[in-house]
Amino acid sequence: MFKKFTRNILLTPFLIWAGLFIFIPLIFIVWYGVTDYDGNFSLTNIALSFKRGYLDALELSVALALISTLVCLLLAYPLCLILTERERDNTTIISLLFILPLWMNSLLSTMAWQTILEGNGIINQLMRLLNLPDLHMINTEGAIVVGMVYNFLPYMVLPLFISLSKIDRSVLEAARDLGANYWQTFVHVILPLSLPGAVSGVTMVFIPALTTFVISALLGGGKLLLIGNIIEQEFTFQYDWHVGCALSVILMIFIVLNMLLTMLFEPLHEEGDAA
Repeated sequence: MFKKFTRNILLTPFLIWAGLFIFIPLIFIVWYGVTDYDGNFSLTNIALSFKRGYLDALELSVALALISTLVCLLLAYPLCLILTERERDNTTIISLLFILPLWMNSLLSTMAWQTILEGNGIINQLMRLLNLPDLHMINTEGAIVVGMVYNFLPYMVLPLFISLSKIDRSVLEAARDLGANYWQTFVHVILPLSLPGAVSGVTMVFIPALTTFVISALLGGGKLLLIGNIIEQEFTFQYDWHVGCALSVILMIFIVLNMLLTMLFEPLHEEGDAA
């Protein structure tokens, strides 16, 4: 009884913080999204969210978020496998290099990539030294993906590294003793056992990649508008909070669907482990 009371006391500050800064703002967003300027219930703003321009921005956001998430996953797996096979002392510097972006302001790191990818940036200067044609990367979808991968890769590495670290080395040794090569061991042993970390990483990368607007604004040059940029413009330039909130509600639906898929995946994985 005392432990339960103590737990509730310790939980109270978080509940107050969550109520003030998470749940109440979400309620206001939904309220503005489904009401008109007179405060009457209306789905007009939700209907406006399905206009061609808004849908194009949403489709581009989902596509770039999926590409960035896939690239992060493909980069994180080899890195985490190397880190888990090395001694702890040898992995410190390598881990630090990938965690370092988390210590930096994302705006500054994105502006650094803007300088690197621009016409007279470091990459094009190197290309000219090698007598190669310039690369027109800035203000393109590729530049946005590069910025997303750089900023969000640590969020994929951390959960995947933890998941791979928990795999019993004796299981891998048993697979190799039974004649499995490295690829077969990865597909049939490492991949299934590390899926929880991969799913967590996918969720942690996909959601911020879908909602970002700073990266696309700086590396896209305002020419490629993602759904986050349009929402930001509705609030700061158009001053149309109702349409901005309606677009935010649509975006939240995608986020909730992503979280539901994650929750549905976990029981399936547990049943597979039990089998």
